[in-house]
Amino acid sequence: MGLKIYNSLSRQLEEFSPLTEGHVSMYSCGPTVYDYIHIGNARTALVTDIIRRYLTYKGYVVKLVQNLTDIDDKIIARAQTLGTSPIQLAQANGEAYFEDTQRLGIQPADVHPKATEHIPEMINLIQTLIDKGAAYIVDGSVYYRVNSFNEYGKLSRRKPEDLLAGARVEVDERKEDPRDFDMWKAAKPDEPYWDSPWGRGRPGWHIECSCMAMKHLGETIDIHAGGEDLLFPHHENEIAQSELATGKPFARYWVHVAFLKIDGARMGKSEKNFIFLRDALDKYPAEVIRHFLISAHYRHPLDYSLESLQKSESALKRLRNCLEALKKYEQETPEITDEHNSTSQDAAETDTHLLSAIKTMQAQFTDAMDTDFNTAQAMGSIFSLVSQVNRSLGTSNGISDQIFAQAYKVLSETCQVLGIYTMNAQDVAGTAEILNPLLELLLEIRQNARDQKDWDTSDKIRDQLKQLNIEIQDTHEGSTWKFLSL
Repeated sequence: MGLKIYNSLSRQLEEFSPLTEGHVSMYSCGPTVYDYIHIGNARTALVTDIIRRYLTYKGYVVKLVQNLTDIDDKIIARAQTLGTSPIQLAQANGEAYFEDTQRLGIQPADVHPKATEHIPEMINLIQTLIDKGAAYIVDGSVYYRVNSFNEYGKLSRRKPEDLLAGARVEVDERKEDPRDFDMWKAAKPDEPYWDSPWGRGRPGWHIECSCMAMKHLGETIDIHAGGEDLLFPHHENEIAQSELATGKPFARYWVHVAFLKIDGARMGKSEKNFIFLRDALDKYPAEVIRHFLISAHYRHPLDYSLESLQKSESALKRLRNCLEALKKYEQETPEITDEHNSTSQDAAETDTHLLSAIKTMQAQFTDAMDTDFNTAQAMGSIFSLVSQVNRSLGTSNGISDQIFAQAYKVLSETCQVLGIYTMNAQDVAGTAEILNPLLELLLEIRQNARDQKDWDTSDKIRDQLKQLNIEIQDTHEGSTWKFLSL
């Protein structure tokens, strides 16, 4: 069985076949950086990260583009409230976004385009749609004619009378149709603006992603991902303007991530029931939060609770203990055959049983991830093997070191696809040359601060390192550091 993806456009599981064999183009809608991201936002970013990791694990070359919306009504309103400029606010929150997601172990995209860096491309696309009769100008603003695209609504499957529900639109009597959406907004006093053929203004929300996706990935992309709240109107409008402009499908597979809930209600800033990701990371290790966020299939809602995080923490302790016990065998040659010989009949039977469990786990993991990236089932296969390994480690019968080496290799590789076991020996060894002297330098700087009674700097270094799962231990002989275990 090959990889199948649930396509929101067809509402079906579809066999995955990229436009170019062996290569995948993927676009994910990033944050509107008017504030820190909350843990619900992080779920979408994390799912995108795991899809990319798994496609790479299967041998694809993936190009991932994730945008930053750095000009928007919400950014302007928040900046006015805080007494700063929209550009400064977006810059600060954009940097915070990268800090938080990297702490969660989310790998940076290949390209992180900003909306404000693509104004010329947006103007060109808008002009193309004007020339095609799909857009019209009113007092320096430009609107898209929804009626010009016969397939409008094909992604959300909403009826015409329902198409305004949930849309990020402003009441504007100048529109030909209430469903029409803005692609260019005429400048208001004290707002950022750019020059255009229609006057000074700024781009609308939807045109931004169309332009950034097509510039960096082409007119048709393989996978477009985002939260389910973006399905309408954002993704619907992206399709309408992009496909009318190019005459080609905009994205072949649409992936939408379900909401994170808290106390049974959707987590969100508008609901005022959110938890910032950075606050969660201050309380729990990144791998615990990752484990929790992928403990349900990405298309299913997930309830946030302290009990769920504690369960994830307990499960990962069990996983890490198993891998730490296996780590000493990793230098053994892991290639094992069914005809592997052991020194006794009992040991041979035990070897065969564990080897069979390893192969079963590999098959189950692949089947789960090939079925629309089912991380919950994939983790189930990992923990089934953990149970078998623990029984084998505790048996009195001798088991080949090579069998344990194979178990370690398979477990660590699949865990790294999910990002729930990243600090293995190979990782540490590969970075030790840089990491050790860097940490020694930080300890020296911190000690100098302590000698000068600069406790703020001393505490800041200690606290920041702890957020990276590195603990400083102060003794009479000096300070040392170690990685925190789960």
